[in-house]
Amino acid sequence: MILFPAVDILDNRAVRLLYGKRDMVTDYGDPIETALRWQQAGAQYLHIVDLNGAFDDSAVNAKTVIELIKKVSVPVQIGGGIKNYDKIRFYLEEAGVTRVIVGTACVTDPQLMDRACAKYGNKIVSGIDAKDGLVAIKGWVEKSALTPLEVALDMKTRGVDTVIYTDINRDGALCGVNLDSTEKLSEDSGINIVASGGMASLDDVRAVKEKGIYGAILGRSIYSGAIDFKAALELSCGE
Repeated sequence: MILFPAVDILDNRAVRLLYGKRDMVTDYGDPIETALRWQQAGAQYLHIVDLNGAFDDSAVNAKTVIELIKKVSVPVQIGGGIKNYDKIRFYLEEAGVTRVIVGTACVTDPQLMDRACAKYGNKIVSGIDAKDGLVAIKGWVEKSALTPLEVALDMKTRGVDTVIYTDINRDGALCGVNLDSTEKLSEDSGINIVASGGMASLDDVRAVKEKGIYGAILGRSIYSGAIDFKAALELSCGE
């Protein structure tokens, strides 16, 4: 199982949001220093989110994001406001990102996913964020009429083999991962699922691993100390 420490960037600061709400923010300092901290702790992959891009397509974090990618030596996957082909191409061909996460466009612009997957294959990841059983889009402020499984299966036909599945009602709340829905989505879709939202303890890490889930994103839990990242890495890599 791959563990992805998250570095969410808002107004050029590393932050954590509660339930994805912009006004419920905790500041954790410089994003580049934060990314290097997790790399030095043993991270094999980093999960970066440009929150300004997700909320309003702003490029305010662009310089910080590019510098961060250059400074770290481990693979980076990035999401947040990636809604057109030019941005996908830039991240993958010029910025040095390993994988790009597309969220809203999975629902609003499936043709973009066709084009991106045809060109970049498994470098394209689908971000499926669910609230009350339906997929949320546009920075989680709008709810679609689609279920996570419907979107996941549609993305699979277009060439996506990895989905980051976030339970918005648990995101940043340290209340435990939604293991049942994550496991069901993994089984029913037949593609790689990265669990996100609510990871609160080593028991969550252990449970996700035991269910055979591909990966998990760790956010507030490792910033607050609820999960010791090095211990989580050891657990995820163990038998």
